[in-house]
Amino acid sequence: MQTNTKDRLFRRFSAVTIIAVYLLIAVGGIVRSTGSGMGCPDWPKCFGSWVPPTDVTQLPNDYKDIYVQQRVEKNVRFANYLTSFGFDELAHEILNDPQISVEEDFNAAKTWTEYVNRLIGAVIGILIFGTAVLSIRYWKEDKLITVLSFVAFVLVGFQGWIGSIVVSTNLLEWMITIHMLLALVIVCLLIYVYHRSKNRNTEYSSARLGKLKWIVILCLVFTVIQIVLGTQVREAIDTLSNALARSEWIDNLGSSFLIHRSYSLLLLALHVYLLWKLMKEGIRRNELVNPTKWLLVVVVVEIVSGALMAYFGVPAFIQPIHLLLGSVIIGVQFYLWLLLRNKELKLA
Repeated sequence: MQTNTKDRLFRRFSAVTIIAVYLLIAVGGIVRSTGSGMGCPDWPKCFGSWVPPTDVTQLPNDYKDIYVQQRVEKNVRFANYLTSFGFDELAHEILNDPQISVEEDFNAAKTWTEYVNRLIGAVIGILIFGTAVLSIRYWKEDKLITVLSFVAFVLVGFQGWIGSIVVSTNLLEWMITIHMLLALVIVCLLIYVYHRSKNRNTEYSSARLGKLKWIVILCLVFTVIQIVLGTQVREAIDTLSNALARSEWIDNLGSSFLIHRSYSLLLLALHVYLLWKLMKEGIRRNELVNPTKWLLVVVVVEIVSGALMAYFGVPAFIQPIHLLLGSVIIGVQFYLWLLLRNKELKLA
């Protein structure tokens, strides 16, 4: 009975942690859509304090010069790391990008939006550490659960460092993309740990389900590509926002937006095909078909949210929803793939 109670505690705690990470992704989307990414010009503190200011009068007159200099020094160290790994061109880009040295005027709303984002991030770190600690009980039975739980915790620390580089480079586009993709890796690690703790004694599936697993993998890979394409569209919007009115953004995005929009129809077709194949195999509804139906609904809503942004001038409130839905799709696809590996799936 004691073991079962600990199993339930671990699964519930890890499930709450997964939900919390998705909440952080949504809040990150809000930070991005409101232009609050540089609300705090330093890291981990905000304007040199653990509690940020509420008015510009609380800052020194030369606060812009102070934080620009701090960022430049940090970027030099980061560029040296890149050079040591052979990324000379990226290092040169960072050291010679004039936008990195631009400091925004203080804006209390943006500062506190970013600060709340960081507070939630700190809570996520505590939750993932708690998951890692609770996973120690599995060390003798299944070491991989414990190892991956601690890997997720280490990655959260690395994610925090990446976040600091995002700030020091003044929201450099490719750094934001890495920051986002790493968040998805952490989510998938936590989902895997949750699933493995629930199915430790389950064998893996026969060849009959092999094709279905590959279809899910294809959906997963294509969705990651779509997310990367979406970040490129977002980067283009960031550039246009400095020169054009919001209503003119879509018309001036060019081929990146057209590819992103058309690609969504391919993703929709893939998910429809996946659902059809699952139903054809006769897998019980409560096993995989119903979750796949919900996945298809999320894909459709994601496409609709993209269409709303395209036709209504990229409303700020839809952007974080669009980002969150894309992240949810990745998580559900990965979980479906894990379920398909289980040999004990009941077939009709």
